[in-house]
Amino acid sequence: MTAEAQIDTAELGEKIVKVLKTIYDPEIPVDIYELGLIYDVFVNEDREVKILMTLTTPNCPVAETLPVEVEDKVKSIKMVKDAEVEITFDPPWSQDLMSEEAKLELGML
Repeated sequence: MTAEAQIDTAELGEKIVKVLKTIYDPEIPVDIYELGLIYDVFVNEDREVKILMTLTTPNCPVAETLPVEVEDKVKSIKMVKDAEVEITFDPPWSQDLMSEEAKLELGML
């Protein structure tokens, strides 16, 4: 990987996180990134993105729409060639995955 490609993917990773922070769980007034729903973001040299994420519960009311929203918003980033979301419940989401910021926002600190 060239130095340019490394800078590219790091910069792209930051852009992806910014976009993820604009997507909110409809039941909790905190974005999905701060909630800890995003487990991993992979960006390959072809600028294809794979996001490993979870939902607060398997029968979450947005189980059908949230992953599609994440894919669509990440695909809308100019540098992204393609995006795919994989949902996992391993490990299951818990409040421990939330950022300090999210806990503060929800009055848990």
